[in-house]
Amino acid sequence: MILGTNTSVAQGDADNFYKSNSVNTEKVSFSNQYKMKVGARLFLPKELEEGRKYPAVIVGHPMGAVKEQSAGLYATKLAECGFVTLALDLSFWGESDGEPRNAVLPDVYSEDFSAAVDFLGTRPFVDRERIGVVGICGSGSFAISAAKIDPRLKAIATVSMYDMGAASRNGLKHALSPEQRKRIIAQAAEQRYAEFLGGEPLYTGGTVHELTAESTPIEREFYEFYRTPRGEFTPDGATPRTTTHPTLTSNVKFMNFYPFADIETISPVESSVSISRGSGDSEMELASATRSSVVLPMADTTATTLSPARLRLTMRWATLLMRSGFATEVPPNFATTTDMLGMVANNPRVSGSISHFCILLVLYSP
Repeated sequence: MILGTNTSVAQGDADNFYKSNSVNTEKVSFSNQYKMKVGARLFLPKELEEGRKYPAVIVGHPMGAVKEQSAGLYATKLAECGFVTLALDLSFWGESDGEPRNAVLPDVYSEDFSAAVDFLGTRPFVDRERIGVVGICGSGSFAISAAKIDPRLKAIATVSMYDMGAASRNGLKHALSPEQRKRIIAQAAEQRYAEFLGGEPLYTGGTVHELTAESTPIEREFYEFYRTPRGEFTPDGATPRTTTHPTLTSNVKFMNFYPFADIETISPVESSVSISRGSGDSEMELASATRSSVVLPMADTTATTLSPARLRLTMRWATLLMRSGFATEVPPNFATTTDMLGMVANNPRVSGSISHFCILLVLYSP
């Protein structure tokens, strides 16, 4: 099942650093296929029953962020619902290995999700036939890329999914011309000479460090999460000046990243339900890979405030979908619940996302 929205919203606050009294958590690490350490945090329901095997969910953070920024919140809330969850740092970020720091290597990012399956699937309390993934922002595209060649991932949910390949090649809303793309590639190529000779790396993208009268709405939304106490987090070994910023010379590797190529190779989705007021290209690519497609109008949630109760209900709805055997029927309260999912996913206090990222919830059967 695919659930998609594309809407502009303004919500109230949500605690990115929320800690639950009903969840135990511990720092863990494991190696990916390239013998690089992946840093992660494991979340377990406190009422874990000895001898029982639980469904598990891997949670990937937004591109340029770390596991403490939105991924930990989703992992905590899903653990409250009875899942074993794992929030990981992508390679080159946070507590994971990889040099230079903040480097872009999409294939390794995708491998990190498969390595997380290796780890979870070898825990005695995890049902390896019920391991899913939630990819937030850029991690949505990395999770889909991983799932195309790793059938052990039985369900995918993406929140404010950002196709990092298309965004790098075309810019948001196709604002980047081919000539501009060529200039970016040429600048990155020239910078490689400087860094090969020992020069300092240059960084690109990410979140601005101050707002001005000319700051765009997108810059302001990112700033309100990543540069304020709502979501700011600087990992050990990093500085606030480099957080969220990938290196210029490696960032162009996204231009060769096509996570939706051959999307039909993923085990067929039973149905596609798109709740949207303007679907994005990536959402349509996913919908075209399903057996049927239904587009429903979504209510405007601009003036709605995100409350803790609605956040809990949203997570319970996502849990129900993932546990339900991926039923194709749309329940009567679907649109209302979808509104709340959209509110959570688009809330910059929760995921650091912005209004015109496409939210997708993708669930497929093995």
